[in-house]
Amino acid sequence: MALYNFKKIMVVPPAKSFIDIILSKTQRKTPTVVHKHYKISRIRAFYMRKVKFTQQNFHDRLTQIIQDFPKLDDVHPFYADLMNILYDKDHYKLALGQINTARHLIDTVAKDYVRLLKYGDSLYRCKQLKKAALGRMATIMKRQSSNLTYLEEVRQHLSRLPTIDPYTRSIIICGLPNVGKSSFMNKITRADVDVQPYAFTTKSLYVGHMDYKYLKWQVIDTPGILDHPLEDRNVIEMQAITALAHLRSCVLFLMDISEQCGHTVEEQAKLFESVKPLFSNKPLILVLTKIDIISFNEINDEKKQLITSLCKDEISLLEMSTVSEKGVIEVKREACEKLLSLRIDQKLKMKKMSGILNQLHVAFPEKRDSKIRAPCIPEKVLESKLSKAKFVKNSHQKLEKDIELEMSDDYILDLKKGYATINENEKYDNIPEFLDGTNIMDYIDPDIFEKLEELDNEEELRLNTGYYKEKPMDLDETLLEIREMAKQIRLKRFLLRDGRRLSQKSGRSSIPRHMFPHVKERKLDNLQKTMKNLGVDISQDDKLNCSKSVVNLNKSVLLAANLNTKKEDRESMAICRVTGNKIKRKAARNELGIKDVMMKKKAKLMAKHDIAKKVTKLSRKGEGDHHIPDLKPKHLFTGKRGIGKTDRR
Repeated sequence: MALYNFKKIMVVPPAKSFIDIILSKTQRKTPTVVHKHYKISRIRAFYMRKVKFTQQNFHDRLTQIIQDFPKLDDVHPFYADLMNILYDKDHYKLALGQINTARHLIDTVAKDYVRLLKYGDSLYRCKQLKKAALGRMATIMKRQSSNLTYLEEVRQHLSRLPTIDPYTRSIIICGLPNVGKSSFMNKITRADVDVQPYAFTTKSLYVGHMDYKYLKWQVIDTPGILDHPLEDRNVIEMQAITALAHLRSCVLFLMDISEQCGHTVEEQAKLFESVKPLFSNKPLILVLTKIDIISFNEINDEKKQLITSLCKDEISLLEMSTVSEKGVIEVKREACEKLLSLRIDQKLKMKKMSGILNQLHVAFPEKRDSKIRAPCIPEKVLESKLSKAKFVKNSHQKLEKDIELEMSDDYILDLKKGYATINENEKYDNIPEFLDGTNIMDYIDPDIFEKLEELDNEEELRLNTGYYKEKPMDLDETLLEIREMAKQIRLKRFLLRDGRRLSQKSGRSSIPRHMFPHVKERKLDNLQKTMKNLGVDISQDDKLNCSKSVVNLNKSVLLAANLNTKKEDRESMAICRVTGNKIKRKAARNELGIKDVMMKKKAKLMAKHDIAKKVTKLSRKGEGDHHIPDLKPKHLFTGKRGIGKTDRR
């Protein structure tokens, strides 16, 4: 039997969308241009390809729909009955059968028209045959509109059903409405089922999961069942009946002894008796709920006798309250243990287990005589055991948690008592700071504060006597000259810095170096003036040396100025202005690796042709046009124009 994942069923589109999807795909995936002057064989092949492609798409899509939906004969009886209750299996099978018939009809239409297209003698006749074939396929799909709509509704409902594994360990909670089924499920699982104080809050099956003994369990919450014949039960009640009938599980029948659910204990007992045939071969537990309102011992004797009379044939009777959580864990444990023991018994009865048991042989020794032979343990072994036990007892370390439990409120956490590398007297020092296992307090001078006071007094005396006052310095003429020059240099530097800042803050872009017609040269007179202002006298005898220095200075000025320009311009300008020789520029990217001049020209020409071809073929505006046009198939625009022929197919 197959286990289906109903959430993976493909979406079933309506008939109109179905036809649009297939015809759009045909228009996009097959050639669209044919001319009169083509050979007739080529024209026939063109239209035959369109018909075959459309038929194959319809066939594949319909096959996927038929295969995705579960077959009622292959799935577990629980799912088969559940689908019969929810959708009526006759309608379901009829819809899938109609889809299957439509698939065969489309295949037949395509086969007939492909045979006729082989004898088409003109473009017009071939086109009309193709048009008729596609039209008949579309008509067949239009007739399936109601079936496709029905199957889409079934798919949506199936995807919302809970995933119930019929073969795993399960616990089913059942009973009358409003007896506390959903509240109990919320307590023992991670599910969050809606709980309300009125009947029939739960309208479908809910599944929760829990762990017990490192095993996974599924808990199924069923809708409330009323006590009336099977024919009169509605869809909500029949879901619970289906789960009870088909799932191998432990059943918890909840009974409200406080009668707040709106039904008496007698009515609940009648329901238990009427549904009891569904519990055959399943472990059953009768659970009395809402004992926080009234307990089992507080009810009258008639009700007690009625409840106890139900507990026959190994049926357990337990009490619980979901409000105070009394007995909830006991009910969960009892249900799990009962189901585990039943599954083990069933496995032991299997033929496979009997074959394994036949291979095992258990020997039971018989007595040889009437002597009693008591177990004997040597003394040395007993001594070694005792010594080991003492050692374990002594070596057991008392944890901080144990001390906390013993002392309760008087406990105070002491982190310093565990210091191992420090003396006992130093553990509780005021500044317990340690570095490499050494207490820092050992290095503090005890007379440090007295010494600090002495230093402060000494400092005050120095201040009062004027020890720190500046003494007048006797400066030579040379020192005064140097100081004056330093002031001028500092002033000049500050002026330059401020000017640079102002130019940066003004927001105006700087003019590139190559925009200037020529570089302003420095003259000897200007240099002499500047140096004289700075206090350095340059005589006329040093003209030659000065001219060299001017040239070097011009070079440095040019290089410094060129730092702000582009890298390529800077390299070329620096060399051209100073040396007068041209430097070899970096080769263009499209010329890298090509040494021959003829090859360069040929490569440039090929690139030009390639770009022009791409632009004209793809209708681009230029080389940098990356726009992707939205080309919709023509058949989607049919019927939208008022004048002219709109028939594309």
